[in-house]
Amino acid sequence: ANIEAKYPVGSKHVGTVRNFTNFGVFVELEEGIDGLIYISDLSWTKKIKHPSEFCAVGDKLDVIVLELDTAARRLSLGHKQLLENPWDKFESKYAEGTVHAGKATEVFDKGAQVQFEDAEVEAFCPSRLLEKEDGSKIKKGEDAQFKVIEFNKEFKRVVVSHTGIFRDEEKKNVKEASSKPAASSSNEEKSTLGDLDVLAELKKKMEGN
Repeated sequence: ANIEAKYPVGSKHVGTVRNFTNFGVFVELEEGIDGLIYISDLSWTKKIKHPSEFCAVGDKLDVIVLELDTAARRLSLGHKQLLENPWDKFESKYAEGTVHAGKATEVFDKGAQVQFEDAEVEAFCPSRLLEKEDGSKIKKGEDAQFKVIEFNKEFKRVVVSHTGIFRDEEKKNVKEASSKPAASSSNEEKSTLGDLDVLAELKKKMEGN
């Protein structure tokens, strides 16, 4: 009867894990009152396939009330919301265009999983962007530099490229090289004009003789 006063949205509690479903954990707040933590609300970073990977029946869990529906007698709880979201920090650290050292932990047909120094961050590198400067491809367990080409905090998605690093260098070198001939041709022009002056002077001397 007084559930809205006792468990308002945003209030924090300690509950006991009672049982699991494939999509979440039922937590008892007191006798007769259970709330559900959806699997996506257990952790900011862990990829949990089943709640039993995260906790055990009988465990005590800190929870926060996310939603209370008295008509449906439904109480939605969260656990990760009590912790700082590390993806706020990752958003600036792994911004698009930044380059980081990483390890290819898994390599498959479509690409590779790349682990950065922050264990929580796993990136994906498409197969075509695994190519190294010598034409070979990065193998499982290999360390390399990767450039972030996409960062999505909402979906915890980071896409990287190894190939982009030296391709960018190539573009830079080509750009620098293409700007040099102008200066070079200018020097050649000066040199050619100088030669003509010398020849003209020599011709005058010869005609004088």
